[in-house]
Amino acid sequence: MPQLPDDLDAVAVRTWCSLALEALGRERAEIDAINVYPIADGDTGTNLYLTVESAAAAVEAVFAAHETGTTAPATADAVRAMAHGALIGARGNSGTILAQLLRGMAGVLADGGDAAHLSLALTRAAAAARQAVAHPVEGTVLTVATAAAEAAQGDERELRAVVSAAYEGARAALAKTPEQLAVLGRAGVVDAGGRGLVAVLGALVEAVTGQAPVRGPRTGPGKAAAPVDGGSVVGLPVGGVPVPAGGALVEGPPVGEGPLDCPEDLDGGGPAFEVIYLLEARDEQVDRLRTRLDALGDSLVVVGGDGLWHVHVHVDDAGAAVEAGVEAGRPYRIRITHFATESGHDVRVQAEPAQRAVVVVVPGDGLAGLCTEAGATTVIARPGEPPASGELVDAIRRAHAREVVLLPNDAALRHTAAAAAEQARTEGVRVALVPTRAAVQGIAALAVHEPDRGFDEDVVAMTAAAGATRYAELAVAERQSWTMAGICQAGDILGLIDGDVAVIGADVPATARTVLDRMLAAGGELVTLVLGEDVPDAMADALEEHVREGYLAVDTVVYRGGHQRAPLLIGVE
Repeated sequence: MPQLPDDLDAVAVRTWCSLALEALGRERAEIDAINVYPIADGDTGTNLYLTVESAAAAVEAVFAAHETGTTAPATADAVRAMAHGALIGARGNSGTILAQLLRGMAGVLADGGDAAHLSLALTRAAAAARQAVAHPVEGTVLTVATAAAEAAQGDERELRAVVSAAYEGARAALAKTPEQLAVLGRAGVVDAGGRGLVAVLGALVEAVTGQAPVRGPRTGPGKAAAPVDGGSVVGLPVGGVPVPAGGALVEGPPVGEGPLDCPEDLDGGGPAFEVIYLLEARDEQVDRLRTRLDALGDSLVVVGGDGLWHVHVHVDDAGAAVEAGVEAGRPYRIRITHFATESGHDVRVQAEPAQRAVVVVVPGDGLAGLCTEAGATTVIARPGEPPASGELVDAIRRAHAREVVLLPNDAALRHTAAAAAEQARTEGVRVALVPTRAAVQGIAALAVHEPDRGFDEDVVAMTAAAGATRYAELAVAERQSWTMAGICQAGDILGLIDGDVAVIGADVPATARTVLDRMLAAGGELVTLVLGEDVPDAMADALEEHVREGYLAVDTVVYRGGHQRAPLLIGVE
């Protein structure tokens, strides 16, 4: 039996994230189903799952960086990674607020993981979440978080006692949510976001005590058998507009659950758009942004800090909401979903799906534009922020096709892409995963895509084109380390061919020439160069001339990749 932690160290945080993801995976369909506030077409469970998935992936990345060491990561590194991962992967109102709760906890747990620190962390988290919501409403996840924090207070208590008390306090508060929010009482269900938080706290109990908490429904008013955590759902909401299996959206990702600060009167029309984006901005700029967005619409939640923020708002003027973000700083990962009003409920516009589409993960804005022009649906993998499976599922839904070819363009995304493909298949979409390991392989595959031929034939042709493309990239060494090409020093330029360091150089142009020579020594007909935003055109011209003079009958094409991790990507077909 594994040793139980005396405090919440990095290993316990990792275990917590893993168990929370498992719990939400088991319960997300039921949590989705009981989301009746303010409308009954929510994705609360799914949004919470995707948020925790991003948090867990960030923690795993910290541990992966310590694989060669003899000690586990520091607790501060693990909790900060958890909070950052949740922030960049947050979905919907409940996911955004969970990200703020985890961020509030991380600010305290980075200094210590004993009982006193955890108790304080829960208090700080609940307060931070309330501050993030423009107009808090009781009977929601905010109420459950506050109750958990209050129950965890006390002197001279062990860690196990604190987490158990927080969990039980959250369960008790959740059972009372139908008394606080009339729409929940009428439907006979508890708050969906609050139930998700109870699942996350239950995972914390299991991580600390080694035993899953006893689960069972608590009674409440109306249809009193609505479950708190675990168990079957009864008294489900009626009158909602569910998304049919395999149904895809005309534009934007799934809408997500209803806002925490929407009025209970559901008969009137609401804003037309949901706008979500990450924002790089200073604190004082965000204060002004909150004021402006609050005047533009409702459901406003802004979470984050230290220069990175997650913004969520419902508005009629989506352009104005994005423009406000541009004035405050640099918005990215912008998602805009259009709502259509029908019979007092927000529903998603449906259209006849296309027969086939391609979904491509790209490392920068430049390639995103190129692939979009070629008819593909793109997902941008920004430096240090790989997409989660939920983001890929969103892209497959946006593609709105019966058949989809998925190009992950990164070996590290293999399992993530496989999970996304499996999820999309359960929704009735036929998905083929072509295991491309680099963006240049994806470009080669997309170049031979023909939607008019048979699906299997198209997939085989795209797979063959990708497999015939050798790939390389240039990177800057961050520290001294051993490589297959020898010892590199911090600041050296590394030339990686097919994922392995093959060249260590002093500057980008010379290293690029050496890498090209190594690759073309085995033959080739076409060289593809993808330049990062800081690489001058003159270097591309020089590399083209180098290929033209040294290798007859080899053509070169050059693309601008924009803001990407590597200064240069190279493909040889």
